[in-house]
Amino acid sequence: MDSANSKTPLEEPVFDAVLYPHRSLGPRGFRNLLIVVGCFSTMLSIPFYLMGAWPVVGFFGIDIALLYLMFKINYRGARLREHVFMTPARLLFSRIDPRGRRRDWNFNPRWVRLEREEHEEFGTMRLALAQQGREVEIARFLGAHEKGEFADAFTQALHTARRG
Repeated sequence: MDSANSKTPLEEPVFDAVLYPHRSLGPRGFRNLLIVVGCFSTMLSIPFYLMGAWPVVGFFGIDIALLYLMFKINYRGARLREHVFMTPARLLFSRIDPRGRRRDWNFNPRWVRLEREEHEEFGTMRLALAQQGREVEIARFLGAHEKGEFADAFTQALHTARRG
């Protein structure tokens, strides 16, 4: 056994999760949507063009361009990532924004607490890591059900880390 490669029990990961926003329409679906909307807009604009109202064709083109732009902005936002890594000795929370900028928060698993705001009808609405007066909200982009599942798994891992 090589002592340089072996990890001590305090360095063994207890919890390791990467969170990212869900997008239901993939790149192929996006392309197909633009093709369908483009064909539909073209078909609708032909009668206007034939009646002499040719500027209407430009407005249909602007609609397609705006649709493309809004989806691209939405997909750019989907590049957001949050990484939660916990060992019995430390908890590292990292947020990587869509531009690739990374921000890290370090916590002690023995002192950190997961603040969870629940709504009786909708479920888990907010999660935050808090320790000694500082707080960082996590998993903002997850749905209420997904936040609840994450919170349950994280809480269980937090208890495991505290036991050592």
